[in-house]
Amino acid sequence: MNDTESAIEVTTVTEKVLYDYQQAALDKIFDRIQKFPVNYNLCFQLPTGGGKTIIFSEIAKRYIRKTGKKVMILTHRVELLGQTSRVLKEFGVKNKIIVSKVKELDEEENHDCFVAMVETLNNRLKDERMKFDNLGLVIVDEAHYNSFRKLFKWFDEPIILGVTATPLSSNILLPLNENYNELIVGESISSLVDQKYLAKANMYSYDVSLHSLKLGINGDYTVSSSEKLYGNIFMQEKLLYAYEQIAKGTKTLIFNNGINTSKQVYMMFLEAGYDVRHLDNTNNEQERREILEWFHTKPNAILSSVSILTTGFDEPTVETIILNRATKSLTLYHQMIGRGSRLIPGKEEFNVIDLGNNAKRFGLWDSYIDWQEIFAHPNAYIESIVSDDVMERETKYEMTPEVRDRFKNSPVIDFDIKEHYLRLMKAGRKAKEVLDLSIQQHATIVQENAEDVFDALELVKVLEMDVKSRVKHFSYCISKSTESYRDWLRSEYMRKLSMIVREMYND
Repeated sequence: MNDTESAIEVTTVTEKVLYDYQQAALDKIFDRIQKFPVNYNLCFQLPTGGGKTIIFSEIAKRYIRKTGKKVMILTHRVELLGQTSRVLKEFGVKNKIIVSKVKELDEEENHDCFVAMVETLNNRLKDERMKFDNLGLVIVDEAHYNSFRKLFKWFDEPIILGVTATPLSSNILLPLNENYNELIVGESISSLVDQKYLAKANMYSYDVSLHSLKLGINGDYTVSSSEKLYGNIFMQEKLLYAYEQIAKGTKTLIFNNGINTSKQVYMMFLEAGYDVRHLDNTNNEQERREILEWFHTKPNAILSSVSILTTGFDEPTVETIILNRATKSLTLYHQMIGRGSRLIPGKEEFNVIDLGNNAKRFGLWDSYIDWQEIFAHPNAYIESIVSDDVMERETKYEMTPEVRDRFKNSPVIDFDIKEHYLRLMKAGRKAKEVLDLSIQQHATIVQENAEDVFDALELVKVLEMDVKSRVKHFSYCISKSTESYRDWLRSEYMRKLSMIVREMYND
C-alpha cells in the first residue's frame, strides 16, 4: 500500500455501490475538481435523503487516493460529527474527529481525513495549535449556514466543496454566490420519488391567519409571536383535529416554533389519551437519547419538538410530519418535511400536515425549484415569495367534509364577497349591503338544513368560521382591516344572523 492510500482501509471494508444519480453527481464534481485543482469553491445541491454524506464520503476516499492530499470535513452540529465519521469509516476512510477536548494533533501524519466542528476548528487555528499540511479539499456539510464563512480565510489553496439540500444562505445579506464559484445541482425531489429513492409526500394544508406573527432580525417569525398564535386554544384544537383526521395511528413528528407551544401540544395529546413525548434543546444528552429510543421503538408514537430535529436526525419510520408553525425559511421548510421522506420497506408514502400556510408560500415539497436561478439571484427569489398579507387576502374558507355534510340540502353554499362588493359599488349602493346579502344567504342555507329553531341556531354556530372569512374579505374590500373592527363586524354579523333565523321560525 502506498502513501496516498494510507487512509483507505481497502482490505477490511466492503466496496460501497452508489446509485446511478449519486455516481453521476460524483463524476460531475470530480470533473470540476480536476479542471480547477486549487483555490476553487464548488457548491453541490441534493435533496434531504438523497445521500449527500454518502457522496462526499466517496469523494473524500477518491480524492485521497488520487492526489495523496488530506481532506477536512466541517459540520455545524455535534450530532453530525459522529454520523459523518461513521459513514467515512464505512467507506474505508480512517478519520480523526476534532472536538473541544482535542487541543493538538500530535499524530497528524497518521490521519488523512479530519471531521471538525466550526467553532472548535476556528479556535484551534486562531491559537495556531493545529496545522494541516498538504490539505487539498475542504467539505462543508449544510453549507447554507453562515457560520462556516469564518473558516474560509484559513483555506486559501484547498478546493472547498459545500453540500446542501437548499443552496440559499441562512442570511440573505450573505449570499452563497459570494463564497462559491458555481453550483452543481443534483437529482430533484420529484425524480427521487419517481425512482423510489424517496417516499411520496401526501400534503394536507389547513389555512391559518398569520397576521399576528412578527418577523425577527433573522428574517423568520419570532418565537414570542409564534407562541402567542400557536398556543391559543383554537390552534391547539385545530392541530388535534388535523391529526385525528389525517394521521391518527401513525408515527408522528411535530415541529413547533417555541418550547411553551411544544409543551402545550404534549399536554393536549396526553390528555387526549395519546402516547406522546416532548423534546427541546434543554433536554440533556441522556434524556434526548431515551426519548429518541422510545420514538424509534414505539409504534404510533407522537413526538413534539422544537427545531432540534431538523438536521442530524434520521428516523426512517416517521409516517407523519406536522408543521405546527410558519416559517419564512425555504431551507427549514425542506428540512422539516425531509425528516419523513426516508423510504423503507412497507413505507412508500408519508403525510405532511401544514398548519402555517408554508406550502402556499414555497410550493409543494416536491415542486420544481430552479436552484441555479436562486443561487445566482437570491434577493429576487426572496422578493418573489408570496407575502402573508397576499395569501390571507386570497385564502377563502372551505368547509370540512363534516361541516359541509351539515348543509347537505343546500346545493350552493359559496358567496363571493369581492364579486358582490364590486357589483354593488358599480350600482352606487352602500358597501355594508354586501354583508346584508351574505347574512341573508347564510340564513337561507340554515333554514334549508334545520328541522326547528333549536337546530337552526346550532347551525348558526357551525357557520362561525365561514362568517369570519367573509368578514375578513369584506374588510379588505373597504381597506379597513384592523382586528378590533373585524371583531365588531363579526359579532354584529352573528347577532343579525341569529335574529333573522329566529324570525324565520317565529313566522
